[in-house]
This record gives sequence, structure tokens and C-alpha cells, in this order.
Amino acid sequence: MNELGEREAAAVDVVVVGAGQAGLSGAYHLARAGIDHVVLDHAPRPGGAWQFRWPSLTYGKVHGMHALPGMELTDADPLRPSSEVIGEYFAAYEERFGIRVRRPVDVTAVREGSAGRLLVESGSGRWAPRALINATGTWDRPFWPRYPGQETFRGRQLHTANYPGPQEFAGARVVVVGGGTSAVQHLLEVSEVSAETTWVTRRPPVFRDRDFGESAGRAAVALVEDRVRRGLPPQSVVSVTGLALTDAVRAGLDSGVLDRRPMFDVITPTGVTWADGRHVDADVILWATGFRAAVDHLAPLRLREPGGGIRVEGTRAVRDERIHLVGYGPSASTIGANRAGGAAVREIRRLLSRETAEAGRA
Repeated sequence: MNELGEREAAAVDVVVVGAGQAGLSGAYHLARAGIDHVVLDHAPRPGGAWQFRWPSLTYGKVHGMHALPGMELTDADPLRPSSEVIGEYFAAYEERFGIRVRRPVDVTAVREGSAGRLLVESGSGRWAPRALINATGTWDRPFWPRYPGQETFRGRQLHTANYPGPQEFAGARVVVVGGGTSAVQHLLEVSEVSAETTWVTRRPPVFRDRDFGESAGRAAVALVEDRVRRGLPPQSVVSVTGLALTDAVRAGLDSGVLDRRPMFDVITPTGVTWADGRHVDADVILWATGFRAAVDHLAPLRLREPGGGIRVEGTRAVRDERIHLVGYGPSASTIGANRAGGAAVREIRRLLSRETAEAGRA
């Protein structure tokens, strides 16, 4: 970075990138600790990734939503779109705790600055923090698998990230790809208006018909945590908990809507085909295949391990103690994001105190 860019950067103790559940939790704890910080968010309004969810995902269908620290979400109408309920809740939270989020700000890169500080670059300005809380989540990086013939398909292909709700699939033959909660929700909705649905997954889905208790939750988080400790790309906590066997899911299994088929081998202009010759005609392929962590802006810091992920201990990036990732890997759930926000701030307090003491001795 040139000298002009360095001079223009605003000095601050901590930059928080992202104002979803994890980012707001981090900002809350930073404020309580009296640490100077700025919160940057690329979204146009409060609500994190929730504001982009499809209208038919009502609050009552949400797969777990834990309140932000210090303020409960009460009296939410389960029939209202989750984007509205949670968007309003996040906005009220920002106002109540005086969290001044700068938006929309797209952080393009975080790199080494001068005098031990980082340099955060965006189209809206530059900041020079002593530490950074990265809370960018995954919504901006939908994962699209590649299959032979995909480019020849004459129908429509779309991802959960731009799923508009079931109304656009009336009378269509729809193939839904993916074994997670979103795929199941899409199937249950789309099947009510489509001509036909087909569900395909790489692995047989696992349904759990018992309450997911605290010990099982800890075990699931531990599996994800082990991956990030080894520098592997994280899996979501939800991916290892299985699918809840709700009344709606039971009805889908009984009706055959949730009759899963193994993954197809080839996409043709008119549908999908398996190696044994089976073929399903399709007008739409809906990829409910998940997301990847949105961390490309951290690339200049060279945090990635050979396994493809960022090795994390707690919330701290092993390769750079100034960087904390919240809402990443084991903290990707809403309750995990809350805890990670507090844990990151405790670590940052220790870092800043140590740096201040060392400067005083110099």
C-alpha cells in the first residue's frame, strides 16, 4: 500500500466486518469492554443474511434462532417472514445499544499495515486497526457443484441464495439437490405447486426423531471444531446434527415428497441422468448445496492452511493473533456466534493490554 493510502487510514483499536448475529455480538462486547471500534457491513440495512431469505421462510420455520446478548426477541409472530422479524430485531438491537454500523461498506481486502497495525480497505474508506473481528458469514458465497453437461441444461438453475419462494415453480418439474434443512424446506413448499419434484443427495439423509440435547449439541460442535483446528474448511454445525423429524417432515416422508434418490451423474439439456440409464426430465434444478465461508478479503494475510481452511483456536486465527473469526466453523450457529463474540473480545483485550504494556516499556 502506498504512503498516501496509509495516511488516509483511520486508526482504531478494532474493526468488526459484518453486522449479522456474530458481528453484533462482537460489537456489544467491545462496547462493554470500552474498546474503540467500528462496525462495517456490506448489507443495505440491518438483518445480516436474514434480510435476504425468501418470503415463505416464516419465523416459525426458522431452524433455531438464539437471541443476541442483552436483549431477547419476544412476541415474534411465527407467521411473519423471518427476514422481517429478525431484520426489525437487529435494527432495534443496534439502536438500543448504540451500535453505529457503517453501511453499505464492502471490505475488499485486509492486509498488513504499518507499525503492527492491519489495513482494512474498502470503497468507502480505509481503517488501521490493531485487531479485527471477521463476521462475514457464508451467505455471499453459495456453493455450486459442477457436473458434466451442466452448461447444456435448457431449463433454469438457481441456488438457495436466490430462491424466490414456491410460487415461481407452479407446474414445473423440479429437481432439488442437497441434503440439508433448506433442501427439505424447498421440497415441502415447491411440491404443493409443481408438477413433480425429485430429491437427490450425495449421502442418504439422516433424520433425528428425538430432542437434540445439550450433550449431542456439544458433540456436533466438537466435530466441526476439530476440522478448523486442523486447517480444513469448516462444515456447518447443522450439517452434523441431522434433519429434525418434524410433523411436516413426517408428512413429506409419508407422501413420498421426501423420497431421496442418489446423486445423478450427468445433466442433459432436458434433465438429469444416472449411470444406470435412469433419467428424470426437469424444468428447474434447484441447488440447495450450502455455502462457503466468505473470507476472500483476508487473502493478503495468507491465513489459509494447505487443507484449504483457516486454522482457528477458539476464535483466533493461528497464523495471526490479531484476526478473530466469529460465525466461522463451530460458532456458525446463532448461539455459537454469541459466545464467540464474547470470547473474541476477551482475547482482544489481552492482546491490546499486552501491546500497551510493551509500548510503555519501550
